[in-house]
Amino acid sequence: MELGLRGKRALVTGGTRGIGRAIGTALLREGAALAVCGRSAEGLRDAEAALRTASDGAQVFGTVADVAVPEDAARFVAEAASALGGVDLVVCNVGGTAGGWFEEAGAEDWTRTFGLNLFHSVNTIRAAVPEMRRQGGGSVVLISSISGWKPGSKAQYATAKAAEIQLAASLAPELARDNIRVNTVSPGSIMFEGGGWARRMQAEPERMTAFLRDEFPAGRMGTVEEIADVVCFVLSERARWINGAHIPVDGAQGRPGL
Repeated sequence: MELGLRGKRALVTGGTRGIGRAIGTALLREGAALAVCGRSAEGLRDAEAALRTASDGAQVFGTVADVAVPEDAARFVAEAASALGGVDLVVCNVGGTAGGWFEEAGAEDWTRTFGLNLFHSVNTIRAAVPEMRRQGGGSVVLISSISGWKPGSKAQYATAKAAEIQLAASLAPELARDNIRVNTVSPGSIMFEGGGWARRMQAEPERMTAFLRDEFPAGRMGTVEEIADVVCFVLSERARWINGAHIPVDGAQGRPGL
């Protein structure tokens, strides 16, 4: 299926590893120009090199930025728009959690977790809307998690991910007047080299084997490519009547955490 992404200008936050890098790679292969950001200069250099290898001549721009900081998010969007000649597509992929379980997690842990997830999305979308409006519209995908509605994760992370789902649902009707769609894609547990689940598989093989057996009907976790394929479709004009939707990509996974 031709998605019609060739020539589009796409921004992916946290695009240096894991799901974000896979989304960037898939967009490049569809012919889009790409801008990514990350907090580590070394990680950004490695990602840019890998993405350029996959680009087939498409433009790749990268910058160091912490998009949980409003000024950094605005700078990333402005620099990306200048480098690519505009912004058509935005993927809010940064995420993470701080602190332990409920009685161990303090206010600063909740604040940091909401910054990484919800507020980074707010910052990035707010900066990108004027750029997309100038292009006549655009498409936004927030990468949430099945933790946003299935119990099993730490409360601060689950609540922040639920807030991302609601953010997309709330922004969709508000921004539709500008021909900007906003949707959420929620991955289940994803296995990739260097990721948290891969590290846990090495550290706790018996517990992880039981987790895979009990919570995954297919007997395995998802892959980053399986998430990227869905994100590319939702961003594209092929999904032009999908707006304000929440799309799980989890293989019918049960609990999202050990």
